[in-house]
Amino acid sequence: MNILIKEEDIKKRVKELGKEINNDYKGKNPILIGVLKGAFVFLADLLRELEISVEIDFLGISSYTGTKSSGIVRITQDLSLNIEDRDVILIEDIVDSGRTLEYIINNLKTRRPRSIAVCTLLNKKDARVVDVPITYVGFNIPRVFVVGYGLDYENKFRNLKYIGVYHGE
Repeated sequence: MNILIKEEDIKKRVKELGKEINNDYKGKNPILIGVLKGAFVFLADLLRELEISVEIDFLGISSYTGTKSSGIVRITQDLSLNIEDRDVILIEDIVDSGRTLEYIINNLKTRRPRSIAVCTLLNKKDARVVDVPITYVGFNIPRVFVVGYGLDYENKFRNLKYIGVYHGE
């Protein structure tokens, strides 16, 4: 497996994202919503960089089969917190086509939050099919299938400390 983003580069960028969010949300109490399962590692590390008061919730989403998006987005676990009139920061592991993120944003908007920002570790701009707003981007990456740091292939490789390009078994 080729390493695309080294562990030390991820740590450095997560610190920088934490500083940006601390500055932008000073005096506020946003809800961080981690998109499961892939974003849990990123969310945990980002959370430790935040000095502002935050609450955490999770949204389970399924749209992949193997290395391909099924095109069908399903909620597998819903929020437990009420987000009405709250600032929400959606924490994503990766945004590629934008379809899943668009679905999530539209779903969350029906719950009337004050604001929705998106923080993604990885952004595949070249794969974008739907234009979606992303406030915080960790890394822009090419159109390759990646694993590690929470991202998986059939529930494997999430525990890697780096982001690697997966070429198949």
